[in-house]
Amino acid sequence: MGAAGEQVGGDVAPGFGAVADAFRANFRDRDEVGAAVAVFRDGEAVVDLWGGVRDADRGDRWEADTVVPVFSTTKGMAATAMAVAHARGLFDLDEPVATYWPEFAQAGKDRVTVRQLLAHEAGLAVIDRRVRFETLADLDALGALIAAQAPGWAPGTTHGYHAQSLGWYESQLLRRVDPGGRAIGAFFADEVARPLEAEFFIGLPGEVSSDRLAVFAGGGRLAAMLHAHEMPRRLLLAMLNPRSDTAKAFSNPREMAMRMENINRPDVLRLEFPSMNGVGEPRGIAKVYGALAGGGAELGLGQATLDELEAIVPAGPDVIFRLDSAFAMGFMKPFPILPFGSSGRAYGHTGLGGSFGFADPDLGLGYAYAMNRGGFSLPTDPRELALRDAVYRCV
Repeated sequence: MGAAGEQVGGDVAPGFGAVADAFRANFRDRDEVGAAVAVFRDGEAVVDLWGGVRDADRGDRWEADTVVPVFSTTKGMAATAMAVAHARGLFDLDEPVATYWPEFAQAGKDRVTVRQLLAHEAGLAVIDRRVRFETLADLDALGALIAAQAPGWAPGTTHGYHAQSLGWYESQLLRRVDPGGRAIGAFFADEVARPLEAEFFIGLPGEVSSDRLAVFAGGGRLAAMLHAHEMPRRLLLAMLNPRSDTAKAFSNPREMAMRMENINRPDVLRLEFPSMNGVGEPRGIAKVYGALAGGGAELGLGQATLDELEAIVPAGPDVIFRLDSAFAMGFMKPFPILPFGSSGRAYGHTGLGGSFGFADPDLGLGYAYAMNRGGFSLPTDPRELALRDAVYRCV
């Protein structure tokens, strides 16, 4: 085993030794650089492991409190904030978004419901105007820009992954229904992270030391092409066509298009970008999902909200992913190339490069894995799958 694989810290509960074995094997056999994996079951941590290096160039070790960017795994944390807001009666899923945000009604969106928006059915995967970083930092300007967007398909007739835009729409809606007018980063911090003591941020605060931050490595178009065989073929072909809605959905703002390492930029990390720039401890993600899987009492979730989260959602054609997928309430649900959890009641979200977190209500289990070497397999990664398989062998 290489030196990085020997630098493994943390512990597992009795009966979960196979997860520790799989975690070490990732360093030995799958080129892991730095990573962490955590599992909560019935409110207790049964797996909490970290290892390798957080900065490959400097050789700094990944420590217990290392935080790491997780790309679209952030969407699951943003969706948790929306679930809390739903449980508090701040919005009705079947009410038009424009009821709460009148400007949203522009360009034929007056009947788009909150449910359709959170299920990627609103036709807003592509934002036609360029989204600049300075616009992302100005929530009023961003809200005006995306409110004017016309749907790319008749809302509710199909779905397509809103890769970048979903979090912007969620946050703008939340600002208008929250009595405190909070955007999603502040709402998550106050109403999810703080009560659960979960270290995760949508918009990295300045007080988090750079000495805690994992440096992400990997990415770029050349590297992606070398790993093209690991991606679903139809998705790959669509991504290579700059005129396709698939490519457009992933490439605005341009600064993030197919450049995983741009996530290390301080200006990127400071932004509130609820679809992709969350940073935190994988332990914190697993703690959030563990709370959800256990019934969400700490977050004030009621049965009506849990029923929505745990609903069985049939997979169907995704016009952006170009494969069958399923979503509800901002979360991914199990679908053919991403079977996870014990049943269709499970929900979670993957992230570019290989991270993943989810809730398994059947087992009261929350799981999360994140790393700092980006992989190219979609929708998850062999390193993550090895750990997840080991967890389910243990339970």
